[in-house]
Order: sequence, then C-alpha cells, then structure tokens
Amino acid sequence: MSTTAVLGMGGLNGALAGTATLIATAFTLSTADRWIKRRQPHELAWTIAMGLFALGSACLWWAESTGWNLFVFRMFFLAGAVLNVSWLALGTVYLLGGQQLGNRVRQVLIWLSGFATGIVLVAQSKAEVVADQFPTGKEVFGVAPRALAAIGSGVPALIIIFGALWSAWRVLRKKNPALSTGAKRSVFSAGRLALGNVLIATGTLVLSASGTLAGRFGEDRAFAITLLVGVSILFFGFLVASNSTRAKSSQRASQYLASAASWQ
Repeated sequence: MSTTAVLGMGGLNGALAGTATLIATAFTLSTADRWIKRRQPHELAWTIAMGLFALGSACLWWAESTGWNLFVFRMFFLAGAVLNVSWLALGTVYLLGGQQLGNRVRQVLIWLSGFATGIVLVAQSKAEVVADQFPTGKEVFGVAPRALAAIGSGVPALIIIFGALWSAWRVLRKKNPALSTGAKRSVFSAGRLALGNVLIATGTLVLSASGTLAGRFGEDRAFAITLLVGVSILFFGFLVASNSTRAKSSQRASQYLASAASWQ
C-alpha cells in the first residue's frame, strides 16, 4: 500500500474519531445539564460514562492525527475499554432497581474504578507502542488489564441490553418499566420510550462489535466506526427516551403559565 493511501486512511480514521468525540462531548453536556437541573442519579452516571466515551474517542483522535504512544494508549484503553460501559450500566441499575440499589452499586463501582485506573496506569508493557500502528491490549498488556477490560465491558453491556429491552417490553405492555416498584417513572409516550430503549440496546451492541469489524476494516478503522455509530445511536436513543417522560412536567408548566395569565 502506498504512503499516500496510508495517510488517507489515517486522515479518515482521525475524522471519524473526531466526529465521535464531538458527539460524545455533546452527549456529556446534555446529560450534565439535565443532572444539574433535576439531580437524578442515573443522569450523573450517564454524564460520567459519556465523559469517558469522549475521552476515549479523543485519545483515538489524537493518536490517528499525531501517532500512538504508551500514555495515550493507556488512557484510551482505560476510558474506552474498562470504565465507560460500567458507568453507563450504572444508569440502567438506577432506572431498573431504584436509588437504594443504585447507590450500593455506585459505591462498589467507585472502588473498582479506582483499582482499575491504578492497574492500567502502572501495568508494565510487553511490547513497544509504534506511532503508526494501532496497538491492542493483548499485545501491550498482561493478564490483569485485559481481564478488567473483559469484565468491565462484557457484563455491563449485558445489563444495559437486558435493561433496555426489558423496559421496552414492559412499557409496551403498559406496566412499570423498572424491576423495582420504587423506581417508577412517569411515561408520556410508551412507543417513544420503547423505541429509545431499543436504540440504546442497539448502540451498546454496535460499540461491542469492534472485534467483528476489525477483520474487515482493521483495528483502528473498526474502533473509529463503532465509536461514531454507537455513540450516535446511544445519543439519539437517549433523546428519544428522555422526551417520552417529560410531558407531565411540561403540562404542569403550561398549567402554571395559564393560571398566571388568568390573573393578568
């Protein structure tokens, strides 16, 4: 392959990663704004998760633009493979299991996140990271960081997918979309909330598909594509699902405005 072709591929990968970073950042700001206004714990969990997605995408963007090094790969591996899906799943735990269960899981997750961060940042590398070659955890790290990545992404992804599909099914049956009676939500549009949950499950599946795509597009292209497509679907699913539960607040606001107007 010619040098020009390689540079062209790197430029496209960088553009894909950069776009994913911008979308993940917009997602982070959106959930942060909602958390600041409403102080719902699942929205804080989503904010942390999407901040980690943005960090992982930014590391890939940087590496595709300027070259890989060990520190950038550590941050990419930590944010993109170990931590982000776990914090995203915490939001699902809050929505399905209620605040008490969510708080317990959050305490464990905080400890595990600190432990995983220490392991990944100090783990010895088995091979040198080459600037123009996409490194993998298997090539660079030993067993511990790779085990953390497998557990931190695999189990939480199943929680997210199960939770999203369970909620969609329950909503369509006009039942409480949570597993706990203490986690009830006010649903305005059952169809819209179900669609949002299906999109969230789909986005999670796409983000887990980088290994399958790697054989067709190469590791860096696979991660760039799955990050962009997966985060975009997650963001869209979040917007659809969120808009399905705001109607009552909007109706109350309209009532208050109408009441105020009647006193004019």
